[in-house]
Amino acid sequence: MLNPNDTIQVSRFHPRTPPGRPLEVGWGQAFGRWLWHLVVLPAEQAQPWPQWVIRYIKPAVFALAKQLRVTNPSSMRSWLWSLLLVDPPRAYWSSPETYATDARRGRPPSIRTLLHQAIYPYAMPVAWSSAQKLESASLAVSRAFSRLHVSVRYTLTGAAVVVFVMAATTPLNLGQQSVVLVGMWVLTLLTRQLTGYGPAIILMGVSMLASSRYIWWRLTQTTDLDSNLEAFLGLGLLAAECYTWVVLVLGYIQNARPLRRRPAPLPADRGSWPTVDVFIPTYNEPLRVVKLTVLAALNLDWPPDKLRVYLLDDGRRAEFKEFAKACGAEYIVRPNNDHAKAGNLNHALQLTQGEFVAIFDCDHIPVRTFLTTTLGWFLRDRKCAMLQTPHHFFSPDPFERNLGTFRRVPNEGNLFYGLIQDGNDLWNATFFCGSCAVLRRGPLQEVGGIAVETVTEDAHTALKLHRRGYTTAYLRMVLAGGLATESLSGHIGQRIRWARGMAQIFRLDNPFLGRGLSFFQRLCYSNSMLHFFSGIPRLIFLTSPLTYLFFELHIIDATAVTLGAYALPHLVQSSIANAHLQGRFRHSFWNEAYEAVLSWYIALPTTVALINPRLGKFNVTAKGGLIEHDFFDWRISAPYLVLVLLNIAGALIAIPRLLFWNSFEAATVAVNLIWTLFNLTLLGAVLGVAAETRQVRSAHRVVRSMPAMLIAADGRRVGCETEDFSMGGLGVRLLTPGGVKRGDVFSIELMNEHREFRFPVEVAVVRDVHVGLMLKPMSIEQESDYVRCTFAEPGAWADWDRGVEPDRPLASLAEVFSFGATGYLRLFESVHNGLVAWWHNDVRPKKIEAEAVN
Repeated sequence: MLNPNDTIQVSRFHPRTPPGRPLEVGWGQAFGRWLWHLVVLPAEQAQPWPQWVIRYIKPAVFALAKQLRVTNPSSMRSWLWSLLLVDPPRAYWSSPETYATDARRGRPPSIRTLLHQAIYPYAMPVAWSSAQKLESASLAVSRAFSRLHVSVRYTLTGAAVVVFVMAATTPLNLGQQSVVLVGMWVLTLLTRQLTGYGPAIILMGVSMLASSRYIWWRLTQTTDLDSNLEAFLGLGLLAAECYTWVVLVLGYIQNARPLRRRPAPLPADRGSWPTVDVFIPTYNEPLRVVKLTVLAALNLDWPPDKLRVYLLDDGRRAEFKEFAKACGAEYIVRPNNDHAKAGNLNHALQLTQGEFVAIFDCDHIPVRTFLTTTLGWFLRDRKCAMLQTPHHFFSPDPFERNLGTFRRVPNEGNLFYGLIQDGNDLWNATFFCGSCAVLRRGPLQEVGGIAVETVTEDAHTALKLHRRGYTTAYLRMVLAGGLATESLSGHIGQRIRWARGMAQIFRLDNPFLGRGLSFFQRLCYSNSMLHFFSGIPRLIFLTSPLTYLFFELHIIDATAVTLGAYALPHLVQSSIANAHLQGRFRHSFWNEAYEAVLSWYIALPTTVALINPRLGKFNVTAKGGLIEHDFFDWRISAPYLVLVLLNIAGALIAIPRLLFWNSFEAATVAVNLIWTLFNLTLLGAVLGVAAETRQVRSAHRVVRSMPAMLIAADGRRVGCETEDFSMGGLGVRLLTPGGVKRGDVFSIELMNEHREFRFPVEVAVVRDVHVGLMLKPMSIEQESDYVRCTFAEPGAWADWDRGVEPDRPLASLAEVFSFGATGYLRLFESVHNGLVAWWHNDVRPKKIEAEAVN
């Protein structure tokens, strides 16, 4: 982890090369950097020089400047002073008194001094006048170059757009389109092996070209349908495809070059650090969950007189008030629960005075260095109103638990917090996510506090700040850990709220309308909102092939071969480009699975929010629950079971169509059958997630290795290191086997900041050198120290992506297929178990009773 006190120069538009990175870069990196500066960045930030200028010419110029004693090689005036042997700002000979003093000290005048004395009275007025004129000329040249740069940029951009449009809309016959397909594929194979931004730009460009050619072909050559029903269904499919094209293009722009911001240092004088209020809102969460966050916040590394921690309890629970008093946190309640979380935060804003406000959901546990890592950017950029950090979950979400992918496949949120927010940061479009963030109080009060007009108050608040001209920042450093939703129903409920809220913002405060946003800010906000409108398009994709298999309706007016020639480049190139950009944060084809799970449940809320954005209310996401036994969630999976039955029926009908009824267009039947089988795979993965698996532990464990020592009552010491920890206990590995048995009572010693802390434990499990320890009851001070040594330790969440396998598109596709098969097996198992239970509990007792009566 980076030391927040290290000085690292970072610009929003041009991050400096981190220490240790070699100067030499490949052609792809050099090309991407040059193109980026020339075409994208503002003229005052860009450095549109070819790499050879920076590498060879600039060092030579600076070396010459050193020989000529030029104090500032970038200044024309400084060069003139040096060439005229004049350096007024630092010359010891700048006055006659200086020469007299040197003569009295016996210093003989040098040749340079004599020359200065001879030419200074005559050359100085001329030099000063010439320098002013040259400086003005230099400034004029600089301004002219800036205007030329802008002109070149617009010219190149316009030419590129014209060429792209021509390439995307030029009609080609089947043979020519096949040649284009092969050419794109060869270019992709050559480019994807390289590193840097240049190859990424090329892959995105090729993907956009392939997708644009497909969409243009669909718009102009495939909509001449025979019947009104075919036209209606065909236009619906085309609209869904246009939606995916828009999201694809906006996603490429949004994620073109993640900023990768580094921490900014704080002043050495801690007395000059600002005051901070920490808000922890809660409503119905259990105290065992909230307690960790409050204790971690109280342990934040910040001057105690400049830090206040507030527990905002909308549940008005006596035990929470007693806990806050015992641990030293402030406790705030309000007379009503208007506007839910946003109202809770706004009420606290009225009662507090800190210059900055740090907000944590009640299950997000911050590390001690959270504030020292984040606050530096506010001091560097006085216009910065909000800084966001990632939401990291140390417990598995329903996908990870039910499909067994925890710590192996990237979490659903990794793409957003690993790539998208980092990409937003480049365009000054990072938005507030409700937790793990710091906000400046002044701008927040200027926009009226946390937004209450929509149920996604966090993103809406950031939009208001951006409209006022404030900047935001994002640090892709995991500085807090929280709990994921336990069940699929809870997960879907949370996403429904997000989808409804984003649709409300799109309707009430559309980023494309109104003042205050830059062009790229509008694009980034729009793409983040449009993402939640994927419900209806995904349902269209899940049912479209059935229109032909059931009713023989042709909703695309094209032969299967021509469709393949245009659709394959669109699908393949976008998959390759996204794998190159997103592979570390989301594996290929998993996006389709995530969208399939949510599609039914977000389709209606987003549509209703567009029509009437005032409908709907805030629903709290439950955390800290427990899945006590395996079960299949029939209520959540009901709409997908209907889709499964329809697609199975379509696949079965495809067989006689392929062999008998429609053998004259076998290719069309085959395309729709393959499409249906893929849909069945996605739906199978949905059913796999709906099969809830039992959660063994109520307290989730964090994997972390730390040196430790077991100390017995008689002073005996047993060396060990931790393997994981929770508030219920620890798993340790003994350095030497033996000496520990079940039921033994020890004190475990943990080190933190060169201090030793001891906590009472009892041995619960012994397996060779692996020992499970159960924490015994502790005082509030001991609990606070334990949280400081474990959850709040600066490196507690540093391994957020540990164990995640690299993305391999074909392997990911095979994995999605395997999860689809697993989902159907779990469905059949649930049906079988239900029938057996029904037989033994209902039918069989009645049958035995009837036989006894007879």
